[in-house]
Amino acid sequence: MERNNLYPIFLKAKNLNVLIIGGGNVAEEKLTFLLKSSPDANVTMVSPMYREGTIAIANTGNVKRVDDIYKNGYLKGHHMVIATTDQPEVNIKVYNDCRSQNKLVNVADNPPYCDFYMGGIVTKGNVKVAISTNGQSPTTAKRLRQFFEDVIPENIDDLVKNLNIYRKTIKGDFEQKVEKLNEFTKGLVEKM
Repeated sequence: MERNNLYPIFLKAKNLNVLIIGGGNVAEEKLTFLLKSSPDANVTMVSPMYREGTIAIANTGNVKRVDDIYKNGYLKGHHMVIATTDQPEVNIKVYNDCRSQNKLVNVADNPPYCDFYMGGIVTKGNVKVAISTNGQSPTTAKRLRQFFEDVIPENIDDLVKNLNIYRKTIKGDFEQKVEKLNEFTKGLVEKM
């Protein structure tokens, strides 16, 4: 049986510089989900043209738009790059340039040219669940996201905040605290 070997992490996008190459439908989709999850993300977009919708979304966040074609120099100062052009040769050049500069890169809809995938994300206050299908089926990730949005209770953030307050009152070493929290939260799954 095949298995997903991706390592999930949650990035503080406000501390990183993200570069999106392209300004069309796919760029708009990637920007939308990035800003939905991390409204304070620092983003630069490079494209000779932008859709009106992309411009409108860019104007809602900390997004700088550069009207130009892709050049290797645009990678400087960026930690993460997303290539979304409709020109495969440009996307592969972006990938190769990123690999030579040790930058994380995602070439949209082209898994062999991705260091990371942008999966489905559910956010309820401080609770965030990320869903990956290992790049195999974005539609399945979308459907699972919709499922978890319905299943995770709206008041989950209240629970998280209350458990954080309780955690601060627990005495003992790390192991004792973990044991008490595990005992206290054991029934939560059954109650949801």
